[in-house]
Amino acid sequence: MHNYYVFISGLKKFQYFCATFFGMKIRIIIFLIIGLLVSSCGEYEKILKSTDFDLKKNKAKEYFDEGQYARASELLQQILPRYKATEDAEELTWMGAQSYYGMKDYLLAGSEFRNFADLYPYGRHSEEANFLTALCDYYMSPRPELDQENTRNAIEGFTLFITRFPASPRVDEARKYITEMKERLVKKSYMSARLYYDMKQYKASAVALANSLKEYPETQYREEMMFLKLTSLFQYAELSIYSKQTERYQATLDDYYSFVEEFPKSSYSREIGRIYDTTTKKLKLTTVKPQTNN
Repeated sequence: MHNYYVFISGLKKFQYFCATFFGMKIRIIIFLIIGLLVSSCGEYEKILKSTDFDLKKNKAKEYFDEGQYARASELLQQILPRYKATEDAEELTWMGAQSYYGMKDYLLAGSEFRNFADLYPYGRHSEEANFLTALCDYYMSPRPELDQENTRNAIEGFTLFITRFPASPRVDEARKYITEMKERLVKKSYMSARLYYDMKQYKASAVALANSLKEYPETQYREEMMFLKLTSLFQYAELSIYSKQTERYQATLDDYYSFVEEFPKSSYSREIGRIYDTTTKKLKLTTVKPQTNN
């Protein structure tokens, strides 16, 4: 029993020693890290205050290569006016734009890439600057339900890129982005028209859907949008005063024929069949109903 207590006592002392030793070791490491950070910050502050522009230029390149884009950007802002008319200006301007891009500040990056493309249209980075200008707008493009100004800017930017650099290896990538952005605009248009439909504003819904289909005829939502347009026209006719109903039911019937011609095997066949039956009764027609596949 005595040996057991001696063993337990020794174990506790060993645990205390380990805890103390490793605790001290961790504290030393933390102090070293803090010291390095303070030293680094102190060095950077001295560079910022320095009047040696060559030093600042070299350190900006160093920070950029290390991925320290915020520091590189701040130094570049200080020195670019000094090097504006020199042979270093193009590379420094490019590095400044790339620094904003590296920080994911796409608003400033896009502006700087656009500025670079305007200043150096025949420079070695011109092609990439044009592409990245549009790509920054792409990254800022929001969800479809929000304002789509950046989406339209991205489409315009990629279209301009394809026009200016038709042989670029990134043309296919630009086309892919254009297609994606157009679908976002279609979805925005679809959601707006759907809102009119859900609010039972059938005239506005029919007009909005018609405009969207005209602008984006290849949309993946085409069948659903055409169905909603037909339904909107029908409901608009149903709710109209008697003197206006004939022409509006006729518009519904015309739209019905367009729909079944394009989508003879539509999943909406049953619903549009009911629209057809009601519409022809209202118009007192005895024509044979076109066949649709249920």
